[in-house]
Amino acid sequence: MRKPAALFMITVLLCTFVIFLSACQGQTPPVTESSTASKTLTIVTSFYPMYIAAINVAKDVPGVQVVNMTEPMTGCLHDYQLKPDDLKTLSEAQIFVVNGAGMESYMDKVVSQLPDLKIVNASKGIPLIKGDSEESDNPHVWVSISNAVQQVNNIGLQLAALDPDHAALYSANAAAYADKLEALREKMHQVLDGAEKRDIITFHEAFPYFAREFNLNIVAVIEREPGSEPSAAELADTIETIEESKIKALFAEPQYPAKAADTIARETGAKVFILDPAVTGPMEPDAYLKTMEGNMKVLKEALY
Repeated sequence: MRKPAALFMITVLLCTFVIFLSACQGQTPPVTESSTASKTLTIVTSFYPMYIAAINVAKDVPGVQVVNMTEPMTGCLHDYQLKPDDLKTLSEAQIFVVNGAGMESYMDKVVSQLPDLKIVNASKGIPLIKGDSEESDNPHVWVSISNAVQQVNNIGLQLAALDPDHAALYSANAAAYADKLEALREKMHQVLDGAEKRDIITFHEAFPYFAREFNLNIVAVIEREPGSEPSAAELADTIETIEESKIKALFAEPQYPAKAADTIARETGAKVFILDPAVTGPMEPDAYLKTMEGNMKVLKEALY
C-alpha cells in the first residue's frame, strides 16, 4: 500500500528538479572578474594636455580607462626621461596617446621595448613651426586652439580605428568637444582681434602657435628652455628690445619661477602677466577650456 505513495513523491521531486533546471538555463550567467577584465581598455597619455583631450574623447566609453603617465607634472616634457614606473604603466596599457611633433623624446625606447603598444599621434598632419634650433620643430601645438581641435579629431579617429566596437561613441565625443573648442576660439577672436598692441614678450617658446592664431608678434623670449636662466647679455638685449619697442607687458607662466621676468620688469617698468600654456591644472574635462578663457582675460587686460 505504501508503494504508490512513494512513487508519487519521487515523481513530484523529479518534476521539481526539471523545472529548476529549465529556469536556470534561461538566466544570464554571472559576470566574473576575468570576463570584465578582458573587456577593459587602458589608454595612457604622455602628459597633461593629452590627458584632458583623451578623457573628453573617451567619455562614457564602456570598459575604457584613461591614465596620465606623468602625473603630477610641473611643466612641459622637453627632455623628460622615462622612469621604471612609466614603463610599467605603459606595459599594462593597450594604447599610448602622445602629443608627437618631437615632444616625447623617449619614443624610440617605448617602441623598442613595447612593440605591441598602439601609438596615437595627436599632432598628425599639423603644420609645425621651426624651433630655435634648425634641427627641431616647436612641439607646443596644443596651445593653439585650432591645433587642439585637430588633435582632438586625430585622437577620435585613431581610437575609433583601434577600438571599432565603440567607434561611433569616440566620434561623437570628439565632435562634441571640438564644437566647444571652436566656440571658445570664436569668442577669443572677438575679444583679441581688436587689440591695438600686438607685440609680446614670453617666458619660453610655448606660444608661437598661439601667437600665430591670434596675430600676435613675439619679439623676444626670456628663457629659451624653462629653468635655464638667461645670461647677463641676453637680459640686456631683452631690456633694450623692451625700451626700444615700448612694450609694457611681459608674460611669465604659472609653472615656473618668474625671476628673470621680474628682473626685466624692475629695469623697464613693464608689468608681468601670467599666460598659461595648459601643461598643468585640474584633471577635469573642461580644464583646457577654462585655462584658455583665463588667457583671453589676461591678454585683454595687457593688450588694450
